[in-house]
Amino acid sequence: MPSDPTADSAGTPAPRARAAAALLLCRADPTTVGPAAQLLRERMLLAPAGPDWSVLVPEGKPWLHGGEPVDSVLAGWAAALAVTVPWPVLALWWDADHGGYTLASGFRRPVGYVWLANGTPVGEGEAMRSFAARLGLDPVLDMQSLEELTRSDSGADSRARLLGLLAVLTRAGLTLPAGLTPGEPADRLREVARVQPGAEHIEWSGWRDAVRAELDVVERSALGPWLRGPTAGTAAAVQLAVGVPLTVWGLRRHGIGWAVAGALLVVHGALGLAYDRLRAWD
Repeated sequence: MPSDPTADSAGTPAPRARAAAALLLCRADPTTVGPAAQLLRERMLLAPAGPDWSVLVPEGKPWLHGGEPVDSVLAGWAAALAVTVPWPVLALWWDADHGGYTLASGFRRPVGYVWLANGTPVGEGEAMRSFAARLGLDPVLDMQSLEELTRSDSGADSRARLLGLLAVLTRAGLTLPAGLTPGEPADRLREVARVQPGAEHIEWSGWRDAVRAELDVVERSALGPWLRGPTAGTAAAVQLAVGVPLTVWGLRRHGIGWAVAGALLVVHGALGLAYDRLRAWD
């Protein structure tokens, strides 16, 4: 069995992994996010984060024991959610050495940016431009603020950089509950999320219940027609064609998140082809 690169010889996670924490921000309301988040098969807390935003707080810490760093775990989760829903998913993560984000939306390649712990930017400016475009941010005012985050600033560490990113998103309606901020320990984030008004636990309830709940949400959305009619079969076939190789690639590379993303595409494609039979269960 391969050794865990985040652990010492006694099996204790290294300081970088112990200091790691993360948030998943979804540009949709909790009633829409909840059913989709179940398909990640991870225990999470879901809370409102503004009129059109929700926040997911992991209850576990898979980066401590799974052999993957927090940024890889969160990138996989964001991609897994984004390929099955019509809204973007933003993963914020940080550890003792770095902090950054990954934005996933549909089948497009995720974009991300990283800062060292002292705030030194190590990303590409193009990522910020894609970030602004995909979230529909102001191309002048918001882009100027984002570009500031890519310039050297001896007085801004990685936490300050992430807070600056969130400040831009407040103009897009994001309002994170007090205490759910970058730099906080994972345990603190979990405790704060538990006491938020409207917070709920997201737990795996089995494929049948989880998929039925998500279909209920999708049918009431603008994507409802894609579940029926001549376009449904084409969309399902595309999901299967993309999902199978992505799952295999994720398993071979030990990328749990990417394997989950591929598996979700396979499930959605198969269910799209068998939709009428699935609905006959009700």
